[in-house]
Amino acid sequence: MTMNSEGGRCVSADIAAGVSPAAALFHSLADETRLRIVQRLARGEARVVDLTGELGLAQSTVSKHLACLRDCGLVTYRAEGRQSFYSLTRPELMDLLASAEQLLAATGRPVVLWPTRPTTQEPAS
Repeated sequence: MTMNSEGGRCVSADIAAGVSPAAALFHSLADETRLRIVQRLARGEARVVDLTGELGLAQSTVSKHLACLRDCGLVTYRAEGRQSFYSLTRPELMDLLASAEQLLAATGRPVVLWPTRPTTQEPAS
């Protein structure tokens, strides 16, 4: 699948063009819209209509970017009646985003890439 210049290229198109799978993965995450979708899906599954409302994007934009994320195996969906519920497929992606946050913080450009993390309880003293 190839997206327009606004959305960039999808992973399979990049790999078909001779880009390494690693570079294609990082290219897919370099798009701000796809990164925002990944961040939202880190909180749990969502329908296209949920994503359009929460992210303030057009349905066609969300659908194109979800197709790209599905194409590289980062997102999947389950059908329930006429609705599709999208979710992240790879928990390792959250580790990657957490590592990127640490790296960016160390370079003086802190960001929040993974807005929700599992909470760990500290033992009571």
